[in-house]
Amino acid sequence: MTSNTDDPARDEPLVAVRDAIDQVDQDLLALLNRRAALSLEVGRLKAGSDEPVFKPFREKEVLEKLARENPGPLPDEHLRSIYREIMSSSRRLQRTQKVAYLGPEGTFSYFAAVSYLGRSSEFTPQPGIPEVFEAVHLRDAELGVIPLENSLQGTVGQSLDLFLRHEVFIQSELYCKISHALLSKGSDLSRIEEIYSHPQPLAQCGGWLKAHLPMARIIPAESTAAAARRVLYNPKAAAVGHVKLSEMLGLNVLASRIEDLPDNWTRFLVIGPAETKTGNRDKTSILFTLPDKPGSLSAVLNRLAVEGINLTKLESRPLRGEKWKYVFFADLQCDLGRDEFKTMLEQLRQELNSLRILGSYPTGPHLDVSGSAVLERA
Repeated sequence: MTSNTDDPARDEPLVAVRDAIDQVDQDLLALLNRRAALSLEVGRLKAGSDEPVFKPFREKEVLEKLARENPGPLPDEHLRSIYREIMSSSRRLQRTQKVAYLGPEGTFSYFAAVSYLGRSSEFTPQPGIPEVFEAVHLRDAELGVIPLENSLQGTVGQSLDLFLRHEVFIQSELYCKISHALLSKGSDLSRIEEIYSHPQPLAQCGGWLKAHLPMARIIPAESTAAAARRVLYNPKAAAVGHVKLSEMLGLNVLASRIEDLPDNWTRFLVIGPAETKTGNRDKTSILFTLPDKPGSLSAVLNRLAVEGINLTKLESRPLRGEKWKYVFFADLQCDLGRDEFKTMLEQLRQELNSLRILGSYPTGPHLDVSGSAVLERA
């Protein structure tokens, strides 16, 4: 007796669809190679110049235009993911692009960098955030990816402080949804005696850890990926980190989604050695110090308000080497390089002790790097 699955008449429509898919694949292959040839030509035209190959404004415009013109049924988030890799390949064809990040491979900084910049970049892990800044400042890396703030635990103060020590500039930003897992070589949660991770994830999961492992010793590590490698040979130790570290290192997932609140996002910045000069720059970040007199901060805020500039972040940090002196970090919802703000900038420079523009850049996408669902929105 012939089964339904072996019926030629039943299989004929499916065969026809597969043949059509094969033809579309051939068409796509030809178009991708045509695009690659154009990217190589761009590289030849830029040869010898120090112009960056990463163009965040141009890439954002391409993605937004494609999403607007997308008739479906391909979802916009799939379209953006595909094109991020296409643009990553195009950049690599023009020139090898080194990207420094807090390593080793498997940190949230790594997954954020890969999701945003694509897998064709040359990712170079660094032992700490200071080394990421230093690699970019010394031009050992063309770009660096750093965490700036978390929706649960606030600003990564070290990142703000390092802007004071290194002449680097913000190229772009991205918001990443993250989720933490408890990973171990052992398989019994009740036997865990030590927990390793970076201080930020430990804080983000503090309530869960206290409720489920109240007697375990909490030990800070350089990064989540470094923590995972420290527990490889101790079944009584566990690490808090990305769930994909279990596949990368052969660890067991003792618990997943252990962050205290489910809507857990980290804002990352992409930094480079030079300021971007062109494009649709939506935001500007600045550092400034104030004269020691009453109302000086209020005067700055009032001047921004008069110009109709929305302030989305304001934070103070201690000024190194100056007791009880502070530097302010601010995000402004505008392109401060536009001609209409030229007079205001001159006035601010006269009124402030110091003013440094860290960069003007496009608003970042929202990416899901938690290892679960796919999410991207402009």
